[in-house]
Amino acid sequence: MKKLLFISNISNSVGSFAVASIEAAKRCGFKFYYASNWDAATEEQMAADEKKYGVKLFHMDLDRSPYSTKNIKAYKQLVDFIKKENIDYIHCNTPVGGLLGRLAGEKCHVKKVMYQAHGFHFFDGAPKKNWIIYYPIEKWLAKKTDVIVTINNEDFERARTFKLRNSGHVYYVPGVGMDLSQYNIPDTVREIKRNELNLKETDFALISMGDLIDRKNYKIAIEVVAKLNNPNVHYFICGKGPEEVDLKKLAENLGVKEQVHFLGYRNDIKELLKAADTFLFTSKQEGLARSLMEAMASKIPCVVSRIRGNTELICNGVSGFLCINEDEYISSLEKLIESSNLREQFVEKSYENLKNFSIEKVEDCMFDIYSKEFIKNDI
Repeated sequence: MKKLLFISNISNSVGSFAVASIEAAKRCGFKFYYASNWDAATEEQMAADEKKYGVKLFHMDLDRSPYSTKNIKAYKQLVDFIKKENIDYIHCNTPVGGLLGRLAGEKCHVKKVMYQAHGFHFFDGAPKKNWIIYYPIEKWLAKKTDVIVTINNEDFERARTFKLRNSGHVYYVPGVGMDLSQYNIPDTVREIKRNELNLKETDFALISMGDLIDRKNYKIAIEVVAKLNNPNVHYFICGKGPEEVDLKKLAENLGVKEQVHFLGYRNDIKELLKAADTFLFTSKQEGLARSLMEAMASKIPCVVSRIRGNTELICNGVSGFLCINEDEYISSLEKLIESSNLREQFVEKSYENLKNFSIEKVEDCMFDIYSKEFIKNDI
């Protein structure tokens, strides 16, 4: 039985990030190994996931920062594991996992190495330093890579300009796969959750999810809430991060402390989305945002930044609003607050488009790639 090693960064469970690849590998008859930093997972969780998904989990002391010396140890752990298990193929993900996976793959003479880019750090409009640092590194790593998979079209076109090992191939896959059935939340949940959030029937709830970091650009979202000057608008932020104190101070200074609610890390995102009226997403950079797809799956209208990835999920004025500045966010939200018909139109159109990013579609794509690259070319 051929052995496939799937590599990511930091994991607390086997989640949606890997499921489509696991199922595709099973269809190919591969044994699936999942390497990650599992410090956030309990032994019981790991054992349960191994049994549930039929995989083997391997811990490495990887750090999310590419500059951390811990990654030297993680690299050595990977090399030892690959040699011990006689791994045939590597499917590595994320910047650090992609770096270590490709270096270890070359060191161990793995038959084929695939890298799945979830959003290059160099992109149209990216800071110059991103291009100076990350672009040449990715071009260099491409020479150690047999297959590159991208999840948005901008990255796909750029990856096609790289010279891959053995004249390798570049593919586009629509994300990591959304299980739309998980978002069929009963309508009764909306009233229950809104009561928990102390929302009145006349209140209009905005919601965002993600780490409280500069890239997510919550600052502009809070400023937009203030400039709407509508006491019935409430904005719920799900997540934690280093900017939390400054963002709370900003909300207080702008006089919207009672309208901006920091909910921290939540396990009830699906229910919170059901309670919300609009998803507000002001991020500066994404590959293909899962949080946006979750909102679309939850059938709420979306007002999002006009960036790579978002433009593939939302058609401006048809299935949502794509915004560049504060004025556009404000006018877009005002239109949605005033028109339930527009909200319904956006929900219908965006959900129809989201079906193209379903887990079934992605699993089929990964199966085709695994079959072509790891089976047919290995005969």
